[in-house]
Amino acid sequence: MQSVCGAETAMQHWGLNTYLYGPKDDLKHRLLWREVYSPEEEGQLRTLVTEARSRGVTFVYALSPGQDIVFSSACDLTLLKRKLKQVSDLGCEAFAILFDDIDHSMCQADSEAFSSFAHAQVSVANEIYRFLGEPSVFLFCPTEYCGSLCSPCVSKSSYLQTLGADLQPNISVIWTGSKVISRTLSVDCLEEVGSVLQRPPLIWDNLHANDYDSRRLFLGPFKGREPQLRRHLRGLLLNPNCEFEANYIPLHTLGTWHRTPPGGEGGDDEPEYCPDSALSEALRDWMDELNQPLQPGDATADVIADTPDRADRPPAQAKPLPMFPLSSGSPPTSPAKGGENGSEGEAKRPPGEGLKHKAQGRVPCGGKGLLSEAQVRLLVGLHYLPHEHGPAAQRLLQDLTWLKSNCHLVSLNGKKTAQQKVEEWRGRASRLMALCEDIAELHCSVVGGVNRAVLYDLYPYVWDLRNTALVAKAFVCWLGCGTTTGAELLGVDSEPWVFKGGVSGEVQMLLPIGSSTELFTHPPPLFPTSRLYNVRPYHSKDKLHLRTQGGKDSNSTHPDVTGDRCLGACLALCPEYSFVLEDELGVCGCVTGVQDVRAFIKRCHATWMPAMRDKYPGPRTGPSALPAHTQGEYPDSLLHHFPSQLRLDALPQLVDASVSRTLLTALLAALKANGSQGVFCEVQPTDRQRMEFLTKLGFLEILRGEARSREGVVLGRLL
Repeated sequence: MQSVCGAETAMQHWGLNTYLYGPKDDLKHRLLWREVYSPEEEGQLRTLVTEARSRGVTFVYALSPGQDIVFSSACDLTLLKRKLKQVSDLGCEAFAILFDDIDHSMCQADSEAFSSFAHAQVSVANEIYRFLGEPSVFLFCPTEYCGSLCSPCVSKSSYLQTLGADLQPNISVIWTGSKVISRTLSVDCLEEVGSVLQRPPLIWDNLHANDYDSRRLFLGPFKGREPQLRRHLRGLLLNPNCEFEANYIPLHTLGTWHRTPPGGEGGDDEPEYCPDSALSEALRDWMDELNQPLQPGDATADVIADTPDRADRPPAQAKPLPMFPLSSGSPPTSPAKGGENGSEGEAKRPPGEGLKHKAQGRVPCGGKGLLSEAQVRLLVGLHYLPHEHGPAAQRLLQDLTWLKSNCHLVSLNGKKTAQQKVEEWRGRASRLMALCEDIAELHCSVVGGVNRAVLYDLYPYVWDLRNTALVAKAFVCWLGCGTTTGAELLGVDSEPWVFKGGVSGEVQMLLPIGSSTELFTHPPPLFPTSRLYNVRPYHSKDKLHLRTQGGKDSNSTHPDVTGDRCLGACLALCPEYSFVLEDELGVCGCVTGVQDVRAFIKRCHATWMPAMRDKYPGPRTGPSALPAHTQGEYPDSLLHHFPSQLRLDALPQLVDASVSRTLLTALLAALKANGSQGVFCEVQPTDRQRMEFLTKLGFLEILRGEARSREGVVLGRLL
């Protein structure tokens, strides 16, 4: 409630004048529309209406009875009047009745009473309009609310023609444009629908709405709508992001658009609306908000109080936003995300080479630092608009596409390539990896920032993109090692911005395992961590750290025995399928893989096992025994479908389980890129945490110990 009042204050500041209340998580708005509000709910609505009026903002109460109303029922009409009369008695003077996203069919009683679906809706709307005393603001949302929903087209739609002829002339009709989410709005299209409706439409603009995709956020400016459109409109409602803090730029730039005179009216000295200039102005103002700590009584204070509920709320109950006119503002809601729990080992590790983030002037991740303007611009560019990416996102996608298509330039198995081409590939790879590092630092800064309301609203999106960028960076680094055969590099072909997930989704689809959604879409952790992570291919100087981190049974005589037993054969015979995880302190985990288990076992018997018998003479039993790697260890029926294997012996246990998942995903991408069709992993039946981890990533139980000579459970997944 306090945040809604804060939104109304911001609307007043930016010159926006209308707030439409229609949240889908208010069950009495749509599903239970016949029920009246309780005294407590009445008090909350009265506060909203009063606060809006005190700030010069019109509060519009919207009701959606279309799912199950019987238009010809006197009882339903009485209940509808009772509900709206209750809200009217609270001081509300503006109303909307919504018939969007419902079935066109009518029940038998309505079919007998009305000649068409449009006539039924018009009858109810006109009756309610008169009952409420013909208020100056009364909105009607039609079932055909955009050009793509009209049958057969806008100009020939009998539904719209009925509305234009029979709906009371002072009732405003809502319209979203040529599409549900229209990239642009043109004067010609508005004139066409206005002619059919016999009145100018009122635009319900979904440009920044993100309730249809839980992985997308839109921080870009109000764009694609020229100020001269206002001559052809009764108003414009902006449907914003579901997250309150994400709407600063959309609403700020909408206010700038609204204040800009239409072309030809402001004189030569009046500037025209420029989205880029409006964005720069909004960014400057937003910087002050982003770097201000929340104070008691701030409009967004209740966002912090709601944090546990936000993390646990299932997707279907995420708060959708009311819409806002000609101006607008947005109540606070949060992404529908859950959480993952785990235990993070924080023990000091031997310093490794670390991450390339220790530039001068950088705020340490663990503290409450300030977001720089460059970071905020990066944030906006990565979460721009539904039909358009910002510069950073475009560069990321273009470079990843080019690097993948031209990886033969650096392949060890490829033909001799001109040095200039090789340098071009490595230069673009360095640029992409630097951008991925910037994304990781952005995540770190958001978590460590002083404005916790921004953290709670934006974190799930920044976290999701950070994880995808880690996989992309590791994959490009792996390509640069020249170990690819190019078998499955093309990934999944898709048009820009079509695949769900925005930039994260498009980067995902460029990876060999991009169609495996379960590897990428998971809820963020309940407790955000600002630790900076990096995933990269293994190289020889990592060996000492990897081999000694799990050495509980190591001794002074054979200090390497644990590392040799768990990872030695993989690191010695197929290091190209090993990836390491590092943080600020150095290497903290790894995952290893085998592309062809049959060939690997033969090589073990030929080279690795003899070398180990020489290194560790005498019998070794118990936990320090070296693996036998026998040919009959895994049946042919398993290896036929799952020819590859992965080892999780050094997989870290972290609060943010997504980091471990990202590490494993990088390995799966490499295996898939070189033609593997399936991979398996063996875990102990008592290791429930690891079995649950793999199951969430799409692994299924294939074999148990009783079906073979070993005790472990074999889980596999196709690639």
